[in-house]
Amino acid sequence: MQTILVIEDEEDIADLVAFNLRRNHFNVELSPDGLHGLAAARSLLPDLIVLDLMMPGMDGVSLFKELQKDADTRKIPVIMLTARGQTEDRIAGLEIGADDYMTKPFSPKELMLRVKNLLKRSTSATSGAELTCGPFRFIKNSLKFYVDGKSIDLTSTEFKLMLYLCERRAVAQDRHDLLMEVMGYSGDVHSRTLDTHMKRLRRKLGDRACLLETVRGVGYQVNVPEESSEGAGLKDKD
Repeated sequence: MQTILVIEDEEDIADLVAFNLRRNHFNVELSPDGLHGLAAARSLLPDLIVLDLMMPGMDGVSLFKELQKDADTRKIPVIMLTARGQTEDRIAGLEIGADDYMTKPFSPKELMLRVKNLLKRSTSATSGAELTCGPFRFIKNSLKFYVDGKSIDLTSTEFKLMLYLCERRAVAQDRHDLLMEVMGYSGDVHSRTLDTHMKRLRRKLGDRACLLETVRGVGYQVNVPEESSEGAGLKDKD
């Protein structure tokens, strides 16, 4: 059974989330505040974290930043859960690296769908062994990513997006397909979420950000010049 850590200070909400997760055959651990949640994340290394932002002691943003400092916890997928419903708050949560974001009140059914989709794309990114596309190198089973030989920290969603584009190098990928196939969203309502992840990816790619192109009216593509792919070009090692 996969383990989900729920860090939520409102007992009724924590119980509701835990009840629905257990009904869907997940092992659930609860933490009532940020400090206990951080300790639990480090000791349990759960498969996914549902994280409330507004908590006493240590808020969710501070906790998330601590998780990002630790190599053992930075790859754990995180769904932020908060009463803040403004679009700016949602984008801010994604910009610091969260994989997904839901606002209270929420549909338990939708939350379960988000959890399953996020776990699915995090797991599928690890199939196979290694892929190299020009200056980009992926080690799938450990979600490690390198640019020109330098290790770059990506969230699981960023890793899967970049891998998906590199596996289809030089072919424009429709944003609707990226939302559905990579991120598990069925509609365009989360279009800004995709753009936020791409913005973060470009920042992390540094001088190579120019290879992650926006295709107007379509979506995105990775465009690696042919000469960059000679020798260590696009290949998948098993």
